[in-house]
Amino acid sequence: MISNQILQNTIDGLKGITKVDMCVLDTEGKVLAETTADDEHEKLGESISAFVVSQADSQTLQGNQFFKVYDDTQLEYIVVAMGDSEEDYTIGKIAVFQIQSLLIAYKERYDRDNFIKNLLLDNLLLVDIYNRAKKLHIQMNARRVVYIIETSKEKDSEALETVRGLFAGGIRDFITAVDEKNIILVKELAPTDTYENLDKTAQIILDMLNTEAMARVHVAYGTIVNEIKEVSRSYKEAKMALDVGKIFYHEKRVMAYSNLGIGRLIYQLPMPLCKMFIKEIFDDSSPNDFDEETLTTINKFFENNLNVSETSRQLYIHRNTLVYRLDKLQKSTGLDLRTFEDAITFQIALMVVKYMNYLEAMDF
Repeated sequence: MISNQILQNTIDGLKGITKVDMCVLDTEGKVLAETTADDEHEKLGESISAFVVSQADSQTLQGNQFFKVYDDTQLEYIVVAMGDSEEDYTIGKIAVFQIQSLLIAYKERYDRDNFIKNLLLDNLLLVDIYNRAKKLHIQMNARRVVYIIETSKEKDSEALETVRGLFAGGIRDFITAVDEKNIILVKELAPTDTYENLDKTAQIILDMLNTEAMARVHVAYGTIVNEIKEVSRSYKEAKMALDVGKIFYHEKRVMAYSNLGIGRLIYQLPMPLCKMFIKEIFDDSSPNDFDEETLTTINKFFENNLNVSETSRQLYIHRNTLVYRLDKLQKSTGLDLRTFEDAITFQIALMVVKYMNYLEAMDF
């Protein structure tokens, strides 16, 4: 169904060119759009009722030209051109043609949108994917990638329109939504596009939404696929990248599935295995029990690749103070973060605890 605003813009534009007043009504006589400043449409009630049940597609009644607009075979709108001249009749026919063209365009857009949603959610059989893609003139063998843009508020129409405006020139790109907070972009790529190009596109989306829509968002994207049937895989990868990024790399606003590293493995671990691992490393304690100073020291030490001198300099503490803290941590956990193997074990343990905290929060 075309929005009333689109109908209003259409007849306003026609009146601006032709100076002929028009009115668009539904089959029950309710006015959807009009260019008349007075209450002319209120005089059309009986004429509308008679015209709807008649067999005629156009008719002159009460000195005005009446037209029917169909969606396939279903009567959808009544268009009234105010006047009974031949010119008024021609203008009315132009309005009918314009509205019918809009109906076709909106239906095609809806069909494509519905197809893409079902494709992303794996709701289609393989044979249906190819048949519907062919019917909708969607290229089956093309390089594509799926982006997920998560907005900070539900049903953010301004953010959605900003994304649509940003990719308005990409006639083979699809923009849709499968839930309340996520905008999905299925982007067709050029043969020369690399993952570096994908990251630049994600940054552009991020910057544009921050400035135009004043929205704080996260952007994630999957891997490049080459066939229409593989689009759902790229969507699942983007979805995982979004979740993993929020758990382990919350400071990042753009996440790529190909850059998730060990976070991707931890994300797929069951809770019992996580608990068993943490108990083996920390016994009855947990990194959640560490004070802020200890956690800051650990994180900064990892950021500086286990470099004691650089870490102490950035923490504004003496080198011996840092060594003391590391020795104290070794006594309580049995892990010496100055050795690579223990440092890796500890880093993985910290990530596992983050994941466990995430799962527990999801249960509430």
